[in-house]
Amino acid sequence: MNARDDSGHLLKHASGYHAPVLWNDVIQHLVTDPVGTYVDGTLGGGGHTEALLQALDAGGCVVAIDRDDDALAEAGKRLAADVAAGRLILLKGNFADLPTLLEAEGIPRVNGLLLDLGVSSHQFDAAARGFSHRFDAPLDMRMDTSQGEDARDLINRLDVGDLIRILSRYGEEPKAPRIAHALVNERPIETTGQLSAIIEKAAPRGQEMKTLSRVFQALRIAVNDELNALERILDAAPDLIAPGGRLVIISYHSLEDRRVKRMMRSGNPEGTIHRDIYGNSLSPWKEVTRRPISADKAEIEVNPRSRSARMRVAERKDDTTRSPRHPI
Repeated sequence: MNARDDSGHLLKHASGYHAPVLWNDVIQHLVTDPVGTYVDGTLGGGGHTEALLQALDAGGCVVAIDRDDDALAEAGKRLAADVAAGRLILLKGNFADLPTLLEAEGIPRVNGLLLDLGVSSHQFDAAARGFSHRFDAPLDMRMDTSQGEDARDLINRLDVGDLIRILSRYGEEPKAPRIAHALVNERPIETTGQLSAIIEKAAPRGQEMKTLSRVFQALRIAVNDELNALERILDAAPDLIAPGGRLVIISYHSLEDRRVKRMMRSGNPEGTIHRDIYGNSLSPWKEVTRRPISADKAEIEVNPRSRSARMRVAERKDDTTRSPRHPI
């Protein structure tokens, strides 16, 4: 997995744990200062972090964060030399808490922030984690298995109305009421296999796989409070990134991508562009990529999970003008 394919897409930063998506595009758009400080808020298998460290000069530094103990252990072994050299700081935590995490490290601002919002290959492929409907395993789905409510407890606790709301909002599932009632009628539900069987029975004929994917996505987002975490870091990012620094976010479904696009375009979650008396946008961001960057055919062939990836990039403006969402 360290060779270059015929189309020039490198796989050298991939591992058995995870293959980083769009890593070359990430580096090209994220690094503006080779001796700067950068944050990889979604460490995973460490592929993006490794690529970033190799792109920086000796004086550059990366702070890498993950909620998953498996990811931290894997990257800690893989990048042990960079940790020992002080070029890499590994932190356990939620990227939504980045202001607090950076403050604890004495880092006031960074030159760039990367968020790859996808679930790692390891999390999907490790049956015991309960992320995938391909296996029969305990229902968990937590990024951090040491805390919080797992998917089993959530499904068995919520009433029909709450389940409909989760499936509709986070999975955009058209048959949410039907599936929610089926789940409640079959409780208690203990395993991914049991959950999958209920969903397949309730799904329209021919739509079983799509329905499974939407429902599992919705439950995972709810268990990990993913959209709230994304909104929190989008709100905090202008204060964390130095002028001229970059925000790079890779999303995998429209719920994430819409939020990212609105914030990068307008500086607020509503997507409303506020202007000063001269007609200048008050957003703290300048869009670097008006349209998202996607994986090309060659990358999709070697890493099929990159198919739905959408990467957007924004640069922190030099001025201190802020939108009403971020008053000075």
